[in-house]
Amino acid sequence: MAVPTAPPQTDSSTVGFFSLPVLVAALGYFVDIYDLLLFGIVRVPSLSDLGLSTDQISTVGSIILNWQMGGLLLGGILWGVLGDKKGRLSVLFGSILTYSLANIACGFIKNVTFMDPVTYYALMRFVAGIGLAGELGAGITLVSEILPTEKRAIGTSLVAGVGLFGAVVAYFTVKLFDWQLAFLIGGGLGIGLLLLRIGVVESGMFTSITEQNHIRRGNFLSFFTNRNRLSRYLKCITIGLPTWFVIGILATFSNEFGTALGIAEEVQPGIAIMWCYVGLAFGDLASGFISQSMASRRKAVALLMGIALLFSIIYLYFGVKSASLLYILCLAMGFGIGYWAMFVTIGAEQFGTNLRATAATTVPNMVRGLVIPMTLTYQALKPSLNIINAGALVGFFCFLLGFYAILTIPETHGRDLDFLED
Repeated sequence: MAVPTAPPQTDSSTVGFFSLPVLVAALGYFVDIYDLLLFGIVRVPSLSDLGLSTDQISTVGSIILNWQMGGLLLGGILWGVLGDKKGRLSVLFGSILTYSLANIACGFIKNVTFMDPVTYYALMRFVAGIGLAGELGAGITLVSEILPTEKRAIGTSLVAGVGLFGAVVAYFTVKLFDWQLAFLIGGGLGIGLLLLRIGVVESGMFTSITEQNHIRRGNFLSFFTNRNRLSRYLKCITIGLPTWFVIGILATFSNEFGTALGIAEEVQPGIAIMWCYVGLAFGDLASGFISQSMASRRKAVALLMGIALLFSIIYLYFGVKSASLLYILCLAMGFGIGYWAMFVTIGAEQFGTNLRATAATTVPNMVRGLVIPMTLTYQALKPSLNIINAGALVGFFCFLLGFYAILTIPETHGRDLDFLED
């Protein structure tokens, strides 16, 4: 049940799209995406450099990706709870320091002698995953709470749209330098961002409830103690499943799909991921305006999800015969899953101020964590169904659950966020 809070201490009507909190959140997400996607881009060259065979690169690469996603899952809970207990800014500082140091450590993998380098690689991606879990949820929560209602959808879309270009920069960094230096650059960018965050102020909505000692903040288990709240929480998570099906299966393993489709030239996952994120960035920028024009979060997300489904089917079953066309389809699918910012915004808007950071931080990382069963299922089904059908079956359930969730979750367009969960 929603309970009104005391009036916030900051006047959100004076905050614009290009205020310092919005710009810092966008740049923070830029670095977050750079580091998050870097392993997917360097997976093949880095593991090849460590002496793994082609078959090992597929299986070991999946294992390391799952360790990173497991870190995101655990980190989402950690930073989400801290975001509601200690503040949105504490998460922004702590998470970026964690993943920056872990990425710097990844730059020295080939120099590791005290343990197996592959095990070290997986461990560092796990730590990086924990750090990466806090950035987006805390940033979207902060921006959602400081922007006026009529600017919220476009503001959060700008944050994600700018941030997602980090994948493009990551790809070209790897092309210009090497994968080890790319990790070091990512860590350095994160450390540099800490200086920019010094001038960012805390959300007024959060500050107002810290003065009310009787309010319980950041109680993760409370999502599971109320049927209505649990339903909203699970639907928030399942809305995001198609996004990471496209990224974690179709783009990340695009080299395998390319071989299965009979494409003669080599398909490079790094290029596929880059084009997917270019599309995702434009989709995220568009989603805020689509939501605003339709006066509905649900309609905007359902429209984009339908576009993603259409191009996923074309990718798998319409006989793609060139790497160039496959990359174009990754761009189109990326645009379709460009409701990522809107999806996180919906997660923030569904819950009161005392649970908002917990929801907005755990929801996207629960989706990222579900990449683990996605990849395990895909790998397990390949021998019996073949690569194409294995990917399609995983995608079928992701889109089915995604459409059900977005069509049944409460609408939050124009909702006043100044309320609490009891």
